[in-house]
Amino acid sequence: MTTPTTAPVAYPVHFTVDYPDRPLNRLTSALRIFAAVPILAVLVVVSGHGLGWSRGGQNAAAGAGGLLFLGPLLMIVFRRKYPRWWFDWNLELQRFTSRVVVYLALMDDRYPSTDEQQAVHLDYVYPDAARDLNRWAPLVKWLLVLPHFFVLFFLWVATFFVVVAAWFAILFTGRYPRRMFDFVEGVMRWDQRVIAYALVLTTDRYPPFSLAAG
Repeated sequence: MTTPTTAPVAYPVHFTVDYPDRPLNRLTSALRIFAAVPILAVLVVVSGHGLGWSRGGQNAAAGAGGLLFLGPLLMIVFRRKYPRWWFDWNLELQRFTSRVVVYLALMDDRYPSTDEQQAVHLDYVYPDAARDLNRWAPLVKWLLVLPHFFVLFFLWVATFFVVVAAWFAILFTGRYPRRMFDFVEGVMRWDQRVIAYALVLTTDRYPPFSLAAG
């Protein structure tokens, strides 16, 4: 008699980037840092770093609110709730940010959309805060993920050099080497898991130290 095995539950953050199995645009890849300036400006404004001004005792700002962290933290601690529209805002902001990062990393030569999914697929599982989230965990998650921040620092340094190597490969061959692509995708996946756990606060499952999906 065999004992049934339980399949491991996937981490509640799904992140993938479609591999461009086609020739990439060499010209826009060569000039990517310049081509990305307008969408980077949009991202800066949407992320809450826009300009502000005051006139006649009234204040105004050209930037949006950025990532919502303190609000969800207080709601989880005191009300054990996570408002759905706050969750949706954080998820869409992370999707947009990821599309811009993917474009900068030369993984897609289509200009990043502000609303369409394109080649980047990112999903968080919406939590039932009363059931799935410990109300006190958000107060210490930043401390618990310090080992991840340490590892990710070196991974992002390595990613920079991998992207530079991929830039030369695209200029000469028009292709993004698959192993390089998988590495950069894996670092971004790792980063998104840490963001979901420590900043967006959508899960209490500790992020795995892994580049792999699942």
